Amino acid sequence: MSETPSPDAVCDGGDLDCGSGLLLIIREAMQPLAPGGLLEVRSRESSVAVDLPAWCRLVGHDLIEATPFVTSGPQPGASYFVRKKLAEDEALAADLERARAHVWTVRARAREGMGARLFARNHAFDVGQPASFDTADAAPSAVEYLLGALAGCLAVGMRWRAVRRGIEVFELEVSLRARLDDPLVFLGLSSAGRSGLAGVEGRLFIDAVADDDVLDELWRETLQRSPVAATLEGHVPLTIERRSH
Repeated sequence: MSETPSPDAVCDGGDLDCGSGLLLIIREAMQPLAPGGLLEVRSRESSVAVDLPAWCRLVGHDLIEATPFVTSGPQPGASYFVRKKLAEDEALAADLERARAHVWTVRARAREGMGARLFARNHAFDVGQPASFDTADAAPSAVEYLLGALAGCLAVGMRWRAVRRGIEVFELEVSLRARLDDPLVFLGLSSAGRSGLAGVEGRLFIDAVADDDVLDELWRETLQRSPVAATLEGHVPLTIERRSH
């Protein structure tokens, strides 16, 4: 049986989750530690087991172990041992070099009928025909995957930026819709015009503890920095607004 790590500092988050103050407590406790220092985070909130590892990956810390413990109350707790990331300049330089050199690769293998199997890293999924006008298909169309990539990129990017600001997000959804410029070109019934998207419209729905001005600022930044939105911008008009409550 391995020994429990010996931390350099301890902080108790009680019943707080990562969106309601726990991350602020962790940041304050982590601040005085030297790079590589070990912080023990004690928590009785079950959602921390999922959210804390994700936050550590985002900011560069290492979650090396999680150890359950028995509390005096009905809710069990756990200790999370977080290793502080390396010196900012060293870690940042290494991360930037890896990011600049990274090459994204996918493979698509055609299948019988109107479909293909797509392979990306350790994932594989089915893609239907490029643009389907039926109400039901065995797999999403390529156009739906394109819109889904944009919606997913924006939804994750917005939530990530909100959490970094210490904003608690209860619900977040990005809804998109689009039409083809001329579907007849895709169907081979016309040689004029283009078969690309005529434009993408949509809304961000977010329920969060923050002023509207702050959410608008984060949304503008999310749109500007999204790799998928930046790729489409200039080729397809994007009108995706935040819906106010």
